[in-house]
Amino acid sequence: MDKDVVVIDIETKNTFFDVGGQDNIGDLEMSVAVAYSYAANQYMSFWEGDLPELGKLLQGAGLVVGFSINRFDLPVLDKYFSFNTRALKRLDLLEEIEAVAGRRIGLDLLATTNIGVGKTHHSLDAIKFWNEKNFQELESYCRNDVKVTKDLYDLALLQGYLMIPERGSDNLIKVPLDLKGKVREATDENTLF
Repeated sequence: MDKDVVVIDIETKNTFFDVGGQDNIGDLEMSVAVAYSYAANQYMSFWEGDLPELGKLLQGAGLVVGFSINRFDLPVLDKYFSFNTRALKRLDLLEEIEAVAGRRIGLDLLATTNIGVGKTHHSLDAIKFWNEKNFQELESYCRNDVKVTKDLYDLALLQGYLMIPERGSDNLIKVPLDLKGKVREATDENTLF
C-alpha cells in the first residue's frame, strides 16, 4: 500500500512584526492547522490540543504538500514536535514554481489564474480572527487555503504545468512541473530511499 499524501496549511496567532522579524519565525505561535489526507479523503482541523494527532499524520505521510511550507508552515510547527519537520518528505508548490520560473508568485494569483478561485481572505485576517475569537471564520479561511493548494497540486499532477501571469502584461506563461516522479518516489513504500 502506498503512503499518504497530506496537504497542509497553518495560521498563526501573531505576526513577524510581533516577534521582531522573519529571523524569529520560531517565535510565531500556531493558531490552527488544516490538513487534507488523500488516504482518508478528508479535511482535518488541528488546534493546539490536537497537535499530537497532527504530528502522527505528518510523520505517517509519504509526502507533505503545501504552499511556502518550507519557509513558513513547517518552521513554525517545528517547536511543537519532538521530530524535525524538515526531515519530512515534502513538496512546496511555491518552491517548485520558483525553481522553474525564477520568481515567486502569491497563492491567490496562482489559484485565480489556474482554477478560477482564490483565497477568501488576506493572511493578516487570520490573526484578526484569532484575536476576535472568530474561530469558525479562522478555520474556514485556513481550510480554503488547503483546498486551493490541493486543487493546484492536483492540476499540476494532471497536466504537468501551471500557468503564471507574465509581469507587466496579460500574457500567461506555462511553468512545467514534473511532480509525478517526486510523488511516486515519496509515496511508494517499495522505493528504497
